[in-house]
Amino acid sequence: MNKLLLKGGTLVSARGTKKADVLISGEKIVAVGKHLAADAQEISVSGKLIFPGFIDAHTHFDLEVSDTVTADDFEAGTKSAIAGGVTTVVDFATQNKGETLTDALNNWHMKAFANSSCDYAFHMAISDWREDIKKELPAMFEQGVTSFKVYMIYDAMELSDKAIYELMTELKQYGGIVGCHSENSGIIGKLREEAIARGDTAPVFHPRTRPDYTEAEAINRFLSIAKAADAPCIVVHLSTKAGYEEILRARQNGVKVYVETCPQYLLLDDSVYRNSFDESAKYICSPPLRKPEDNRALWNGLKAGNIDTVSTDHCSFTLEQKRAGESDFTKIPNGMPGVETRAMLMYTYGVKKHRISLPQMCAYLSENPARLYGMYPKKGAIKAGSDADLVVFNPKGNGVISAKNCHSKCGYTPFENVKTLGGIERVYLRGKLVCSDNDIILENSGRFITRGKVKL
Repeated sequence: MNKLLLKGGTLVSARGTKKADVLISGEKIVAVGKHLAADAQEISVSGKLIFPGFIDAHTHFDLEVSDTVTADDFEAGTKSAIAGGVTTVVDFATQNKGETLTDALNNWHMKAFANSSCDYAFHMAISDWREDIKKELPAMFEQGVTSFKVYMIYDAMELSDKAIYELMTELKQYGGIVGCHSENSGIIGKLREEAIARGDTAPVFHPRTRPDYTEAEAINRFLSIAKAADAPCIVVHLSTKAGYEEILRARQNGVKVYVETCPQYLLLDDSVYRNSFDESAKYICSPPLRKPEDNRALWNGLKAGNIDTVSTDHCSFTLEQKRAGESDFTKIPNGMPGVETRAMLMYTYGVKKHRISLPQMCAYLSENPARLYGMYPKKGAIKAGSDADLVVFNPKGNGVISAKNCHSKCGYTPFENVKTLGGIERVYLRGKLVCSDNDIILENSGRFITRGKVKL
């Protein structure tokens, strides 16, 4: 069995940093300590930071939406992932109306199997809650799907408050958890209708018809449902100060809520929508980009430890696809790429600007998602017995983000020409080198990861 010994690096965990060697045998870490010696290939990582492989628990690969399909399928999307140090993604097996959960899960297995260059798991996104769907829930847990997603918006996906309550109540007995896309469907729908009727069709009206209170109201309602169900829950892609304040109030009221945000809601604001169509359309996502004061509130939430994970909501479309809404912003496919640039952005604009600490970066990008989504310590840890998923990070590096250096098929990045500090030098997936200095070394070696209960 092949053995590797990473010598002299600084290991990063959610609790701190320490200098130690890491011994890998096959796919597993077998020892962590100082001055390890073994009959193994020695690799010097002196002066480097060693993170457990990053986890992006919110991606959308090969998703049919807005009469098109995302630019990145599992092949392209997971190449982007490993180039960004992401060794595991959790994508969304999406149930179309009329389908069973088994249909949805099988569909996503077919999309990912033999096409993924990192490990992968699935949330189950439910669009059609029925009595026969309830009976399928045990089968999902038997197959390692333990987290579920609901939407309070989108005609194809929206569930009623009653259905969300019933789902949350049902999942309690299995140890499952529900995440929610929280936006007020009725208000947003009417504001969009009124904008189009006035002839307000440009991208700038995307954020104007999804004001912050539409997120805050929906978060309040979702957390009220969770309180009624006495069930834990997750708010995904939090984007507003108003929504954050609703979460803090709910926690004081006894609601067990976990929170995710994304780099775009930390680093970009709605001024980007004032540009030309082609430029503005790149940034159309839901929820939309917000105000600088929202950015600051979310950074403060991360610093205080009140936000649990930073994912990306990677949902990419080419500019050609975005141009479907050139005369009507409501027809622009919503989503942006992000899985490849997250770690560099969080290190540069989080750690180096003292908005978060290095251990917090590890927590938000690796350990917390592993714990929240039932993969810890198999994933998210540098411990004996854990998968040998490792990121060798050079803190002295620097670079510039550019679409020409990214692996996404969408052709652009929302962070074009953004300067970064540090650099991802090598990425190991279960003991195998899969990426070196942005070059993909090994493709299509990802495996499906079955998951257990929340461990946060």
